[in-house]
Amino acid sequence: MIGTVEVGLIYGVMALGVFLTFRVLNFPDLTVDGSFTTGAATAAMGILAGWNPVLATLAGFGTGFLAGAVTGLLHTKGRIDGLLAGILTMIALWSVNLRIMDGANIPLLRSDTVFTPLKDADLLGEWPGVGILAVAVLLLGLVVLWFLTTDLGLSIRATGDNGPMISSFGVSTDFTKTLTLALSNGFVGMCGALIAQYRGFADISMGIGLILVGLASVIIGQAILGQRKLLLAVLAVIVGALLYQLIIFAALRVGLDPNDMKAVTAILVVIALLLPRWKGAGGRFGRKPTTAAAANERAVAGVGAAVDPGPGTAADAAATGSVGPDSTAPGTKEV
Repeated sequence: MIGTVEVGLIYGVMALGVFLTFRVLNFPDLTVDGSFTTGAATAAMGILAGWNPVLATLAGFGTGFLAGAVTGLLHTKGRIDGLLAGILTMIALWSVNLRIMDGANIPLLRSDTVFTPLKDADLLGEWPGVGILAVAVLLLGLVVLWFLTTDLGLSIRATGDNGPMISSFGVSTDFTKTLTLALSNGFVGMCGALIAQYRGFADISMGIGLILVGLASVIIGQAILGQRKLLLAVLAVIVGALLYQLIIFAALRVGLDPNDMKAVTAILVVIALLLPRWKGAGGRFGRKPTTAAAANERAVAGVGAAVDPGPGTAADAAATGSVGPDSTAPGTKEV
C-alpha cells in the first residue's frame, strides 16, 4: 500500500506534464509514450557512468525536453498535424531509446540513486518517506502554478484558449506551443528517470500506454476537485495520479489479471470523460420548459439569467416589462 502511494506521487510529475499539453495547451500529445522511456534510459546510463543521481535525473528532463521540442517543431514549422507529429516522434524515440541503452533493459539494483538516502535512513517504504515525496511533488506543482501565472505562462494559456486572438497581440504561438510541448515532455522524462531509479531498472517498453495513465490522472483528479481555479487544477492532477495508482492496486487485490490493467485504465478514462455529460443530462430531465417571460421575471427577482424573448407579440413584451424595437409594430416609431 505504501509503495503504491509512493509510485502514485512520482507519477504525479508525469501527470503535471500531461496537464500542460492536454488541459493548458489543448494539444493531444502522444510523444509521452516515448519521452518517458527516453528519460529513464538517459538517467540509467548516466548513473552507470558514475554521474550524480540528481544530475542524471536532470539529464532525463533534458532529453525529454528535446523530444517535446521535436514534436513542437514538426507541428509548428513543418505544419504537421499535432496528433501525427506526436506519433512520429514517439516511433522515432523507440530506436533512439534502444541506442541510448544499447539494449532493451538496464538494471540499477546495485547503483546509488536519488532514493538511496531514503533507503539508508529506512524511510523509503514508510509513511515519513511518503511525506517527503509528497512535499517534493507539491513543490514542483507550485513551480508549475507560478510559471502559469507569469506573462509567458499567461501567453501559453491564451494560446490554448484562443490561438488566433493571442497572435493578434503579437505573441508567437509557434514558440508557446513548442515550449509547452518541450516542458511537458521534460516533466515526463524526469518522471521516467525517477521511476527507473525507484524500481531499479530501465526497460524499453516501460512507456507503452503511458498517455492513458496521464490522461486518467488528469481527468480523474479534476473530476473530483474541479478546475475552476488554477491552484485546484494543478493539485487535482497530482491527486489524480495518486488515486489512479490506488485504483489499480485495488483492482489487483480483488483478483483481476494484471494483463487486464490497460483495459481497466481505458475504461476509467471513458467513465471520467462521460460522467460530467451524464450529470449534465440528468440535471435537465424533468425540468419544465422556461418561457422567455418567466425567465425574465426570474432575472428581475435575481434568481436567473434574462432571456431574449425574440420576435413576439406586444402582449408578451409588455408582460416582461421590456419594450424595444423588436416589440414595436413595423413602420412605427418609438416614442
